Amino acid sequence: MSERVIAPKNRGFLFLDSHPDGCRQLVDEMWQAVPAPGPTSAGGERPVALVVGSSAGYGLAATIAGLARVGIRGIGVCFEKAPARRTGTAGWYRTAATARLARQHGRDMVFLNGDAFSDTMKEQVATLLSERFGGRLDYLIYSVAAPRRTDPDSGNVYTSVLKPIGAQHTTKTLVFDEHGAHEVKEVTTAPAEGDDIEQTVAVMGGTDWERWITFLADRSLLADGFTTAALSYIGSPLTAAIYRQGTVGAAKSHLEATARTLHERLDKTVGGRAVTSVNAAAVTQSSTAIPGIALYVGLLRGVLGDAMVAPIGQLVELWDQLTGARPLDLDGEGRVRLDTWELDPAVQNAVADRWSTATSDTITELADLDWFSDEVRRLYGFSVPGIDYTAPVETDVPWPGVLVSSSRWW
Repeated sequence: MSERVIAPKNRGFLFLDSHPDGCRQLVDEMWQAVPAPGPTSAGGERPVALVVGSSAGYGLAATIAGLARVGIRGIGVCFEKAPARRTGTAGWYRTAATARLARQHGRDMVFLNGDAFSDTMKEQVATLLSERFGGRLDYLIYSVAAPRRTDPDSGNVYTSVLKPIGAQHTTKTLVFDEHGAHEVKEVTTAPAEGDDIEQTVAVMGGTDWERWITFLADRSLLADGFTTAALSYIGSPLTAAIYRQGTVGAAKSHLEATARTLHERLDKTVGGRAVTSVNAAAVTQSSTAIPGIALYVGLLRGVLGDAMVAPIGQLVELWDQLTGARPLDLDGEGRVRLDTWELDPAVQNAVADRWSTATSDTITELADLDWFSDEVRRLYGFSVPGIDYTAPVETDVPWPGVLVSSSRWW
């Protein structure tokens, strides 16, 4: 037992500890937000799915929406730190909570913790598919955001960077100190140089996604009609220079090109398909690291309020399209577009107007700072209604699959 009171301690948008009960409650809320599944055919077998990057952001939403809406069974892969001197990572606790709900609802879902880029992890997944899930995979959702990747063939380590291409870029951004005080300031980012673009593409492009497909196909594990989707983002013109037109955007373009290549291949071999899903803006642990994104998302919330579609709602829509519950709605480049509400011209014009006048003095009138600050804290299990943050909480939560007392929530 390792119960203690966990107070939020942060350095900007990064929190040093996570709250297990808050993370559990957030997962419960996401599950409850998923509409009830539609009728299934009598005796129909539940589809087998693999979610690579299942513990955070859109990957977590894909996992929960798949379990609650579609009734998937299968495997989630993520890379999280166990409780030690500090608490476990938020993703550790979210995974434990997701596994608990999956068991309660009769879903056979296994979670593996390790390097998704490695062939060792791919081999673990292939073995599980063969021995536990009938030797077939129906869906693969790829949602990986990582700072570096080791190439399994060469051993080379690639590191991604957030840089504009061609020239330095200055943008407004929103920052908070450890006491919650906000400031709008300008930051300048130097342009990509050397092999920055190639390194970022090697980490965040489609290379590993394609490797997953090849690895599983070579072992005859892809079911007829196999479908795979990689989650992506385009975003606003306001953030384009640092994002879509920068090094990360080069990686996203590579991801989309990979989808087209994979689609042709899967169509010929298993009658399958590959798409990218362009999701809309949200507060995630990855997005808060990008200059300008925090300000943009806060202003977007100020314009739209509750009309913003949360990640769980977006991933319900994606699963409905992938499973045929709704028609697959692709743009001219073969991408599923879940961001049309965000990029509506009227919405973007309203956000741009606010962006132009945003300063430290005016920002509280233009953006929903309380919402944004709470969303950042909720990433780590804080600012969750109904949680007593003055009470000690058990931090030593085991990874799913460890036998524990039935009285424990995990």
